[in-house]
Amino acid sequence: MMVRSGNPAVRLATLTSAALLLLLGAGGAGWPQSEPRTLGLQEQGPKAAPPPPSTPAPAPEENPGLINEMGKLFDKLPSILPPIKSPSETMNDLSRLAKPSTMVSGRVACPASSNGAPDCKLAADQLCRSKGYPEGKSLNADSAEKCSAKVLIPGRQRKPDDCRTDTFVTSALCQN
Repeated sequence: MMVRSGNPAVRLATLTSAALLLLLGAGGAGWPQSEPRTLGLQEQGPKAAPPPPSTPAPAPEENPGLINEMGKLFDKLPSILPPIKSPSETMNDLSRLAKPSTMVSGRVACPASSNGAPDCKLAADQLCRSKGYPEGKSLNADSAEKCSAKVLIPGRQRKPDDCRTDTFVTSALCQN
């Protein structure tokens, strides 16, 4: 008997059930089953011999998969990595690497480099030399627009080259 339904949910459930039955039916061998239970009744007659003791399973072969390879890597990891230092040893190493430095303030113009951009490294060095240090790095810079007096003439059109932006180093980190 064939039942037709216009409901899509019923059709989907029917197709799903049929697919599951086909998959389960074609599954092949199932799990081994234990002996049937007799609910306390025992058969009379000759008993069957117990099955021979099974031999222990051979050791599993090495599996060359991703998880196995990652396990090998973790086994080798302690020999690859350097020993971990204590916090005090790390601080001692850092203080040995750090050069003594001092922050200075002032105002030195950054000269234009060959590409037209301000070169503030030269200005930081000049600021540090003025304070008695050999070299420095710019920490803070300031810019200002400098215009010619022509800009102040009433009614005159401003031209692109009337003003320029000057950059100044105002603080630098000087190294001994």
